[in-house]
Amino acid sequence: MSSRIAGLLIVTATVVVAAGCVEERTVYRQPPRPVQREVIVERPAPPPVEVVEVIAPQPPPPRIVEEVPPPRPGYIWAHGYWHWDGRRYDFMPGHWEAVRPGYRYVHPHWEQRNDGWHFRIGVWVNG
Repeated sequence: MSSRIAGLLIVTATVVVAAGCVEERTVYRQPPRPVQREVIVERPAPPPVEVVEVIAPQPPPPRIVEEVPPPRPGYIWAHGYWHWDGRRYDFMPGHWEAVRPGYRYVHPHWEQRNDGWHFRIGVWVNG
């Protein structure tokens, strides 16, 4: 039995010595530096414009002077224009268009060419 007790004491002593060898320490790490990233702003493309060529045989009537409403933040007033329906001109009143950053508005207008008067719809163009 004494050898059994001696073996038990050796195992206990080994466990006690081994347990004392473990050292627990706190390691402080600095947080990583923030990465400088390039900011890219994407502008939505204007919706596709349905192009319908309107050609009138006669010039549009003189422009009607509309009363332009007071400025409205975030909007631009699109002037009224004469619409050719195939037989006569009808006046289409102006309306508000939401501003598109990075674009400018070209108002609807008529252009004279060799084959008649061509209508250009109001569009947003880059720049």
